[in-house]
Amino acid sequence: MKINLVTPAGKQSRSGNRTTALRWARILRNLGHRVAINSSDDDKSTDMMVAVHAWRSAHSIRTFSDRFPEKPLIVLLAGTDIYEFQYTHREETIDAMTRASALVGLHELVYRAIPQPLTHKLHIIYQSSLPLPFPNKPSRRWLDVCVVGHLRKVKDPLRAATAANLLPGDSRIRIIHLGKALNKSWEAQAVEETKNNPRYIWRGEVTRWEVRRQYARSHAMIISSILEGGANVISEAIVCKVPVIASHIDGNVGLLGSNYEGYYPPKDASALSIVLNRLEREPTFRELLSAQCAKRAELFTPKNETASWKRLITTIAD
Repeated sequence: MKINLVTPAGKQSRSGNRTTALRWARILRNLGHRVAINSSDDDKSTDMMVAVHAWRSAHSIRTFSDRFPEKPLIVLLAGTDIYEFQYTHREETIDAMTRASALVGLHELVYRAIPQPLTHKLHIIYQSSLPLPFPNKPSRRWLDVCVVGHLRKVKDPLRAATAANLLPGDSRIRIIHLGKALNKSWEAQAVEETKNNPRYIWRGEVTRWEVRRQYARSHAMIISSILEGGANVISEAIVCKVPVIASHIDGNVGLLGSNYEGYYPPKDASALSIVLNRLEREPTFRELLSAQCAKRAELFTPKNETASWKRLITTIAD
């Protein structure tokens, strides 16, 4: 089939939406389909459309649905679609979800957040990642914990920095933050935090290979978001054998499992500092998190993601 893969993220973007679109395009091409990545529905000869983000791609979804009501239309539900825009921009977001032949969720608890009449359309596809091509070599001098994500409100990006500042004076923990500040205010806060907090280093936006190099050097990864649709950084860290510390929200629990031990209440720097202190002081705790993550690793392999896409396309093409 000829597939138009629509994403609001442009060619130069390093956002999660763009990363997802590029990976999906590779998977669909490997399954024998012809795939074009566009920012809008501008291909009249396409056999199927895959839209990344319900609300941000709402115009393209509506245009394609009106023009080709009989053709398959797959819509990815981003975290902001599920936990924000279906309330703040309800008409456009629910309309996009309703028009879809199939909805793709990225974690196993998505069904709890979308309108019940639409859950029959939902297919869970876990995002995959590749293992590191070199061994993990975390620092011996420091206990480095990475944060991988752009600085914006939904990521609660400086929570880890605040928590690190609450640790005992002899702590060897450092927070290494990789990600672009999406406005001048976040940039100023990150620069100020780096200047005044000896346990926090903001490195700004970096390439994918630099992110992977940081995983190899890290003892753990923190995802501090207040909402997530199923963050690829979790699958990346797990596949790279880096244990995860996560805010206790559905988007994280839906990837790590309800019994995972590395959670803390969202926005709670004090609770996060307790988890970080355990990570440093209790080797058995670090080993437990590593073992629990290892048990989830099979979910995030390219083989599993490819098989999920093959099943979905077979289902909606019948």
